[in-house]
Amino acid sequence: MGTIGEVTDLRAPALDAIVEALAAAGPRCGSTAVVAVDGPAGSGKTTLAGLLAPLLGARTIHMDDLYEGWSGLATAGDRLREQVLAPLAAGRAGAYQRYDWEAGEFAEWHEVPVADHLVVEGVGCLRASSRPSFSVVVWVEADDDVRLARGLARDGAGAEQHWLDWMVEERELFTRERTRELADLRVDAWGRRTP
Repeated sequence: MGTIGEVTDLRAPALDAIVEALAAAGPRCGSTAVVAVDGPAGSGKTTLAGLLAPLLGARTIHMDDLYEGWSGLATAGDRLREQVLAPLAAGRAGAYQRYDWEAGEFAEWHEVPVADHLVVEGVGCLRASSRPSFSVVVWVEADDDVRLARGLARDGAGAEQHWLDWMVEERELFTRERTRELADLRVDAWGRRTP
């Protein structure tokens, strides 16, 4: 694992805490220690995962590659469990088929080899049924206005209705799956630890 000292922004204490929690938990998905970075869209999950993965020497799976477009939130967690987590738990490489948002269909397959660490980030990566596979679960949260502004800056104003619909769907998912409750650590939109 790398050192946190190279990270100079506000996220360093959160990254320290994640690395410490991961070391204490050990692998729970076969020989792989998997970190889930979950929370609502636009909250900062990708940024946090992007800092964490190099510290661990880990690959990152982005749930954006597993959603079947804007309507894919409900099934993506099952796809992750069946295609990646279950094989790793059995000591075999996993593989997932990347969804091509522009073409509107699933495209090439990506192998996920057995490794010491894996980071999975994205809305709905944690489901209550898959919780035992994750060594550490991080919940990242932000106010709706911050999230929507970030999303529209990335996806364009034409995606606003998609974002509003997604925000409703993700709230329902998080309530049903008790995602925030199942997290080991919580951070805010800027990567600072929260209660």
